[in-house]
Amino acid sequence: MPLVRTAELISVGTELLLGEIVDTNSAYLAGELARLGVDVLWSSRVGDNHGRIAQLLEQALTRSDLVVMCGGLGPTDDDLTRDAIATVVGERQTRDPDLERWLRERFAASGRAMPERNLQQADVIPSATVLPNPIGTAPGWLVRTERGGSDRVIVTLPGPPREMQRMWREQAVTRLDLPSSRLFTRTFKTHGIGESLVAERLGDLTRAANPSVATYAKRDGVHVRVAAKAADIDAAQALAGPTIDEVSRVIGHATWGYDSDELPAMVLDALRLRGWRLAVAEGFSGGLLTELLEQALDEPPGGAAAGTQAQPAAGTLAGSVIAWQPETMKTLGPALDLLRRLPAGLPAGAAELVAAVAATVRALFAADVGLAVGYPQVALPRGNAAVTGDARGEAGPDEATRARQGGNPVTTHRTVEAHDQRYTRLVIALATDEGTTVEELSLPPLGRAWLRERSAFTSLNLLRSALR
Repeated sequence: MPLVRTAELISVGTELLLGEIVDTNSAYLAGELARLGVDVLWSSRVGDNHGRIAQLLEQALTRSDLVVMCGGLGPTDDDLTRDAIATVVGERQTRDPDLERWLRERFAASGRAMPERNLQQADVIPSATVLPNPIGTAPGWLVRTERGGSDRVIVTLPGPPREMQRMWREQAVTRLDLPSSRLFTRTFKTHGIGESLVAERLGDLTRAANPSVATYAKRDGVHVRVAAKAADIDAAQALAGPTIDEVSRVIGHATWGYDSDELPAMVLDALRLRGWRLAVAEGFSGGLLTELLEQALDEPPGGAAAGTQAQPAAGTLAGSVIAWQPETMKTLGPALDLLRRLPAGLPAGAAELVAAVAATVRALFAADVGLAVGYPQVALPRGNAAVTGDARGEAGPDEATRARQGGNPVTTHRTVEAHDQRYTRLVIALATDEGTTVEELSLPPLGRAWLRERSAFTSLNLLRSALR
């Protein structure tokens, strides 16, 4: 088996070109190959056309040690990956009796009649090693060939991600001759600072090749990835060390997590450790915050100390109220004396009212923490922004305002996100026994979906900070 140093990915399927399916397989394989020390230099998508698949495969074989093809292994007329490979390597497919027997037994075991067209999945070329598929009907191939005096390898994998990932891990990787070099990565996940400001602060670090530093704008903030490649994983980690230290010095204050950390799971872990319950009142976030927390319920506790009896995950969520209109949120019943003190014409999502809703939903569900996401308010002219460009910052202590809510202090911070000429004001409040914290955001008009995500993840970060 030739040593695999470079790889190319080809995803097959017209549905990918029409935007009907997102190509998550290529992202998965690129990450896997990088981890194994293989450089992925090209990644392509091609429709269900014999000529174009063969043309792309021929081109890939001239420049890459390994070509991994996903999709096109099914039993229908538009599943053409096998045919294209046979054409490119100049071999004829024949029926493999063992594969045919396996297919018939698989259908019989499930009580289904096998369509005769499924038998094309039992066709194999002489140079192909069959890769078994224990959870589907499409076997894969590992084909050895040659181009320009260099040995090449083709691996075919089924399109369904669950089948693809299992076949890759259990059947393909174990048969490949992989380099000893390895890639070490460390990803910093930040909140409250824009991508261009992060890049500016990182300076020349982003221009280096090994270790490399790259920034990515994600739904939960800006991610900064440090990557280093060396002879082995220990050497790669040592090479990355000084750069990681410098990145930490520059943006450590804004970093909420690393690598596989996820904000919803971190919040649940912090609640479990304290034995606390959370109640949520969602306005503009429209249920997204609750959805993110519910999706993280199945995650194993990551923060529980050894020997700690952590509360069951579901027990950390006391309840949630989603109100699409500001008037509906008022029915949660903030104290009448507070409502009387609100100035006439004050917007329904004003800081004091949202703080009252946070305290009220906490009491309603007998929770330890109450969180309320308000509604968008008046747009602000650009001149009112605290920062310019796409930078985001938090006001200093002299800009914070303080109020009183139910005898406890209310602390208000302002975060300004500047992207456009006008901004939308949004208020988020967090209530505990120790008082109520209010965060005011000024957000650019980038559409409801973006604003909804920003309000949900800002709420999660506020929770994370309060539970530390």
